[in-house]
Amino acid sequence: MKKNTLLSIGFLFFASIISQSYAQDRSSSTKDYTQFVNPFIGTSKMGHTFPGATAPFGMVQLSPQTSFEVMFNDDGAYNAKTYEYAAGYQYKDSTIIGFAHTNFSGTGHADLGDFLVMPTVGDLVLDPLKTEDGKKGFYSGFSHANETASPGFYEVKLDDYNITAQLTASERVGYHQYSFPKSEDAHIILDLVYNVYHHDNKNVWTFIRVENDSLITGYRQTNGWARTRKVYFAMQFSKAFKSYGHKKYDKMTYNGFYRRFNEEENFPEMAGKDIRTYFNFDSEKDEKIEVKFALSSVSTAGALKNLKAEIPHWDFERTKTETQEKWNKELSKIEVETNTDTEKTTFYTALYHTMLSPILYEDVDGQYLGLDQNIHTSNGFTNYTVFSLWDTYRALHPLFNIIQPDRNNDMIKSMLAHHDQSVHNMLPIWSHYANENWCMIGYHATSVIADAIAKKVGDFDIAHALKASVNTANVEYFDGLGDYMKYHYVPEDKSHSSVSKTLELAYNDWCIAQIAKTKGNSAVEKEFLGRSEYYNNVYDSKIGYMRPKLANGEFKKEFDPLDTHGQGFIEGNAWNYGLYVPHQLEKMVAMMGGKEQFSQHLDSLFTMELDDKFIEKHEDITRDGIIGNYVHGNEPGHHIPYLYNWTGKPYKTQERVRMIMNSMYGSKVDGLCGNDDAGQMSAWYIFSSLGFYPVTPGSPNYALGSPLVKNAIIKLSNGKELNIIAKNQGKENVYVKSVSIKGKKIKSFLLSHRDIENGGTLIFEMSDIPNN
Repeated sequence: MKKNTLLSIGFLFFASIISQSYAQDRSSSTKDYTQFVNPFIGTSKMGHTFPGATAPFGMVQLSPQTSFEVMFNDDGAYNAKTYEYAAGYQYKDSTIIGFAHTNFSGTGHADLGDFLVMPTVGDLVLDPLKTEDGKKGFYSGFSHANETASPGFYEVKLDDYNITAQLTASERVGYHQYSFPKSEDAHIILDLVYNVYHHDNKNVWTFIRVENDSLITGYRQTNGWARTRKVYFAMQFSKAFKSYGHKKYDKMTYNGFYRRFNEEENFPEMAGKDIRTYFNFDSEKDEKIEVKFALSSVSTAGALKNLKAEIPHWDFERTKTETQEKWNKELSKIEVETNTDTEKTTFYTALYHTMLSPILYEDVDGQYLGLDQNIHTSNGFTNYTVFSLWDTYRALHPLFNIIQPDRNNDMIKSMLAHHDQSVHNMLPIWSHYANENWCMIGYHATSVIADAIAKKVGDFDIAHALKASVNTANVEYFDGLGDYMKYHYVPEDKSHSSVSKTLELAYNDWCIAQIAKTKGNSAVEKEFLGRSEYYNNVYDSKIGYMRPKLANGEFKKEFDPLDTHGQGFIEGNAWNYGLYVPHQLEKMVAMMGGKEQFSQHLDSLFTMELDDKFIEKHEDITRDGIIGNYVHGNEPGHHIPYLYNWTGKPYKTQERVRMIMNSMYGSKVDGLCGNDDAGQMSAWYIFSSLGFYPVTPGSPNYALGSPLVKNAIIKLSNGKELNIIAKNQGKENVYVKSVSIKGKKIKSFLLSHRDIENGGTLIFEMSDIPNN
């Protein structure tokens, strides 16, 4: 037998011993992965995550709200402070105004905050912050010492009322449990004025019915980021209330013959624009009054069906346990061993964040409100919404193709349903509660579709997906797209952020070409491959940067490649966003001077200083998310650390990736360096911790990096497992000496999706010496 063969057998035997040892360690250790999740991570700084109770991908996201910021100041100017409360909660605050049932987590804009519930005792107060005569509102102080959160559960003591509030939730129902002191004046307030990003015209209409002495139904319609959003509810109390009422905060010019009644007290029908309601109780010491609050996009009957189907009982602990078990099942899809407990908490919290959205958006019978504002029934899929696609196509949906393939398949079918219901015949840009809010640029549903096809995930109709993608790519009035097709770039004097749009659209068109190739449609493939080259038209070879071009064919004269404002880019500059050609990376490197020059550009990007004046006009770009001129706190540059692989210097990718993981993420409340953007920031961390990243979604390959985990087991939906082993893992050993899959050495810097889905053992040999 040859010596090389003996070495190979020995190596495989050694890997098997490691794998068996790790499996034994796993079996003897705890299986409760929820204990490694800190829902407070990311609640500081921009405050774009929430610590409340929700099920994985749940419609109900029940969370404390700590302020009531209005979107515009008295002079009509935008109130920048509202952006800090995009998820309704700020860790720095010491007051709570109630618990809302819908919240965004880590999105670059804000809305929701529906149906604020607050328990109080004493004199009834219906204003959250202060009353008209300047007295204290119904808010309560609280201490973080008396506040806890874990997946599916939240608890806090409301100090002003000596009430302990506990929250849990199923997918469609929020469950409150309030422990009251003895009081003859106990109240539960339902605030239907409150919104995240509130403005005077946010609430369109509210309607409430008191069905009996413990059941309330109704709906609210709002006009915000989603301009026509209607949410129905059913609110059930565990104890009959003794009286109730409401106050209107809007001027009613006409009320018909309802003027015959005293509507404010014990009248079982309430309607208006801005309403706060209350329900009065007598409470005994430590008495628990419970509230179940179900949501529906369809009707109050739908909300009642959801309530009956998901939580038909009055057992808070049962619901809490069931939801925690759901979280544990999802979190256990990746089992990791890390060097420190801090790293494990950071990892599982990031994994938790990837499962907060998109959210379920249909009733238990499959009915949902469609984009056309009609009621539809899902057929062969589960409907989802909250697609922040400019962010999540980069890593979140590719991660779903590994650990949530069935959900991602349903999400794509939801996108196709969106297209079919769209009067524009378009796939979603930013899908939001049966609305299109048109946020950000490009049409990245095409990327999600192409990536699933490339990785053979899902059973959606590819011909349908191709038609929807082509339709979307030919809507001339969409955000510079007509000019893009006419000029073969987006002119800056006709559309803002012209370079970013050109780059993103070119990549999207490449994705469409890949879909067409799968279907054997050579004509569409050729057309969109041609369009995918349009990025060349905004590259200025004289200065070496992507640069805004005018409609007359000339480059814009006033240009600063460091500036992030008014230079043709959105949330980035020419130094970083200009490196966005993920579908033709070899050509981009050659175009920008070749491997050595491009590598030096990357070095400078990470080491130079970016003056505050270049980022001061951007809410989404903050100093804590920046390394040099590399902006990790925002998404357009997330692929950049991996680009060294295309310069022949993968060891620099390994250095940068490990540096970012160690400096931009952590296990405390400030453990996110910026906006999580619906899970994209966290998905980057999950991939990078495992040692690879999807630089080009729509391709079947991942770029290798430097794993942070010691070991990991990814449990695949096909029943197989991918066992990742980082030998000699350690703080100083950031470099990869060699990589093998199933004993076969990987000779490039790419890992194929087929290698992942086939399972087996992926071994990284780590070292403290760069491997050139």
